[in-house]
Amino acid sequence: MNSVKALAESPDLNSIPSLYAYSKNATDSPASDPQDPIPTIDFSLLTSADPDQRSQVIQELDKACKDWGFFQVINHGVPESLMKMVMEKAGEFFNLTGEEKQDFQEKDVLDPIRYGTSFNSKKDKVFCWRDFLKVIVHPEFHSPNTPLGFRFDIKSQRLKGLTCDCSEVLLEYSNRTREVVRGLLSGISTSLGLDQSYVEKALKLESGLQICIANLYPPCPQPEVAIGLPPHSDHGLLTLVINNGVSGLQIKHDGKWIDVKDTLPNSFLVNTADQLEIFSNGKYKSVEHRAVVNDVVTRISVVVANGPALDAVVRPADKLVDEERRPVAYIPMKYEEYLKMQQGNQINGKTCLDRVRV
Repeated sequence: MNSVKALAESPDLNSIPSLYAYSKNATDSPASDPQDPIPTIDFSLLTSADPDQRSQVIQELDKACKDWGFFQVINHGVPESLMKMVMEKAGEFFNLTGEEKQDFQEKDVLDPIRYGTSFNSKKDKVFCWRDFLKVIVHPEFHSPNTPLGFRFDIKSQRLKGLTCDCSEVLLEYSNRTREVVRGLLSGISTSLGLDQSYVEKALKLESGLQICIANLYPPCPQPEVAIGLPPHSDHGLLTLVINNGVSGLQIKHDGKWIDVKDTLPNSFLVNTADQLEIFSNGKYKSVEHRAVVNDVVTRISVVVANGPALDAVVRPADKLVDEERRPVAYIPMKYEEYLKMQQGNQINGKTCLDRVRV
């Protein structure tokens, strides 16, 4: 099988092949509901003309990054109709025939469009119960030419409320989400005690890497022994996530796994990633998370991973280094090298980040 979808649709599938049997260890304990509410950031206040409102939300952003590494973003300005269309088109892609999807079969981690299964099927000893489509959408935009999806008439009533002339669903979505990330990073820059444009300039975000990832997790006959994605942290700065309303995302908070569910309508789930931990010299930790599966319904998520420019050398910001109280905690590394290191191997917790710790 070259896809989990094809395997899951096999007649009389009652158990999963041993290749998909994931051995959980002590750190993979069951998840529970969070005792405290997941932080919510009102994005509109980041651009408020009221300095008190902006100051308050920056404090909330600082606390969310420091205590959780995870938060919901509301009032972000991305139309709900566009978010729904992106989800629909992701589903349409996975419903293409195997032959049609084969045209995008992954070869290299920096291929502009990659379709595959598991995480890294060439290296994984145990396969994840997951198919994916990864598309680099910035600094150069790419999009699958099929289905007609990701392409449509912007004047369609299904997207009523959009005011742009762009006819690309994916292009419009990448542009809109990049603006959200830029605003969040401006607030984070301020919360770190830096100029609000410091992160953007230091990491060359104008040409920053943005990857849109669609994930498909079909129903699994033995969800208790399979994994959608094992515990890991993301390679970039911030990751934005939406899904089709089916839960399955779990994050590690205070050393315990918690279920992420009952999220607010039309919100983004945002998690901090490795390059932000490095840049902040460890003040903000990238959050470990995992995807679990179920035996009833398909889960689809659309993830937008946002990072520095590929040629940016990421190191702790000078102003966040104090040789006595807070010495440099990470070795400088070009983002492209870090990305290839993480994407070209098996994922396992934060082992990739551990390689650049001092």
